[in-house]
Amino acid sequence: MVRLFLRDQFPLILINFIQLLLVLFVVWMSGFQQFSLLIYALFLGIFLLTIYLVFRYITHRRFYHRLTRQISSLDEVFESLDTAPVSAALSDLLKAQHRLYVNDMQQQEKKRKDHLTFINQWVHQMKTPLSVVELIIQDRDDEQMMSIQEETDKLEKGLEMVLYVARLDAFEQDFHVQPVSLKAAVDEAIQDNKRLFIKNQVYPDVQVSPAMVESDEKWLEFIFNQVITNGIKYSSGIGKKISIYDQKTENGIDLVIQDMGVGIPMTDLKRVFDPFFTGENGRVYRESTGMGLYLVKEVCEKLGHEVHIESAQGEGTLVKVSFIS
Repeated sequence: MVRLFLRDQFPLILINFIQLLLVLFVVWMSGFQQFSLLIYALFLGIFLLTIYLVFRYITHRRFYHRLTRQISSLDEVFESLDTAPVSAALSDLLKAQHRLYVNDMQQQEKKRKDHLTFINQWVHQMKTPLSVVELIIQDRDDEQMMSIQEETDKLEKGLEMVLYVARLDAFEQDFHVQPVSLKAAVDEAIQDNKRLFIKNQVYPDVQVSPAMVESDEKWLEFIFNQVITNGIKYSSGIGKKISIYDQKTENGIDLVIQDMGVGIPMTDLKRVFDPFFTGENGRVYRESTGMGLYLVKEVCEKLGHEVHIESAQGEGTLVKVSFIS
């Protein structure tokens, strides 16, 4: 703070010294050569300058303190500064900026909520024609209808992902932690992917105990859905089964979902939780969005769970969701 003050006043100090020395030099050259009196005049000049600097520092102390200290909260802009004109001007400027910031944040929040409302309404509107299409084709077993069914399943899963991505911004208002049966959540996720299992000729090997964990049932099923869907997609034509089992640990319980599919290259493994990252497998499987595991990671962190992934190319992938007691 003192250093900033001296740096700010340095031009004034310098010009005063130069001015004093020039005046004394002119007086000396004019023939007045009483050295002691000239030194006394120099002392008086320095003394008066010092008095001014001390007064200036005292009256602007809060001003310089504010400039040298980082703002840790927005409420600090309302702290009173000195009554000096520059200090008052800085205080008014900070308050004006705070008002602009708050207004801008409120407008952005309103836009975000409007966007979220629109997405929710749009997804639900799109689900209605999808349901009608499914009703029309559900009793027809010919190959063409089966292809339509597969495409409607993809659309439904895509819409669900859009809906969950939109809800993630307002996660704190959209979850309820309670005891949830791991087996029930896994069974529900398997039921949701029943047709996908059949189409890809992969079957689930489930060995999950009726253990209870503290979580949100809806979001937990979403996590399992994403991991199981990935396992099926990358096991098609290669892996015969997806193993799902739980294991107790010192800190709680882990749910493991392990496939025998193509696996993830070592170079991609550290980035699989990045949004929109598809890696080498994404070039082969064009339907990859790179959002599934990202959402799994985000939801797990918000629910207080841990997610860990292990994989080797050509050997399959293991995803472990840890529930801490």
